[in-house]
Amino acid sequence: MPTDAILACTRLYLDVDPTVSITMTPIKKGASGRTIVRVVRAGQMPFIGVHWKPERPDNEKFVPVARFLKKCKVNVPEIFYENRNKRVALVEDLGDVDLLSLRDRSFAERAPFYRSALEQIDKLFYARTPKDLELMPSFDEGMYRWEQEYFMDHLAVDFLGMDAGPLRRSEELLALAKRMGASAKHLVHRDFQSQNILVHDEQCFLIDFQGLRRGRQEYDLASLLYDPYMNHNAEERELILDIWEQISEDRPAERVLRDCATQRLMQALGAYGNLLENKGDDWYAPYIPVAAALLLEVVANTALEDVLAPYLKQALKAR
Repeated sequence: MPTDAILACTRLYLDVDPTVSITMTPIKKGASGRTIVRVVRAGQMPFIGVHWKPERPDNEKFVPVARFLKKCKVNVPEIFYENRNKRVALVEDLGDVDLLSLRDRSFAERAPFYRSALEQIDKLFYARTPKDLELMPSFDEGMYRWEQEYFMDHLAVDFLGMDAGPLRRSEELLALAKRMGASAKHLVHRDFQSQNILVHDEQCFLIDFQGLRRGRQEYDLASLLYDPYMNHNAEERELILDIWEQISEDRPAERVLRDCATQRLMQALGAYGNLLENKGDDWYAPYIPVAAALLLEVVANTALEDVLAPYLKQALKAR
């Protein structure tokens, strides 16, 4: 059992015998396929216990990537203990406040946290990986096409029950994957959204970074701007872009950002469809129409509008 493995590692880490009381509280968050608990022993600060299964290769990257990012001065939780045989890590507890939990605050109140979060991915731009750090495969044309097919399989077919043939034959989608795959490759978080950005001591910390890989930095930026959980309006997106420009001294080209947003939203919709239809997780249901509306906005007046609109308009009815 995952919790038994975490408990055994906790006792080894704390050097306590089985008579010492230790409490573990489940943390249900995200879709990474891991068991995550808060570990508490009386008189000590709590920490997080993580157990992963071998089925997902990205989870094996969590500890080495965390240590690499820490060396790069990116805000991530500290790794206290690792047992690779048991697939357990004991990690710094940064609390439960994430950007999503601050959704109802005014943008002015949230702005400093967006700045802090964006500063972290700016550091990724300059980070240099050691030769012995093995990351997940880089974004390339094939990876972007996989994201598109994930959308076709799980949103169009599984969730909507529609024929994905027109999507599979779309020259516009193939061109998008090719265009994206030919672009520059820098380190990207790969899931840079509000649930994966914790607020601790007035600073933002990244979590769920095990999917770190090379790709377009604008993919991370689009993930934050077009986060269905936050559903930023156009004005808020411009304000976030203003903050990014102040940090990076650059503003993404409109075409590049639109391409990245299209890819990211298709991936998110595919994930939501898979989690709903194949995993039975209804928590994601409200975000399908939100993500569909955002994607319709992104592809409006482009060659992709005619391709995607029939599916997205049907997804809007899932409200």
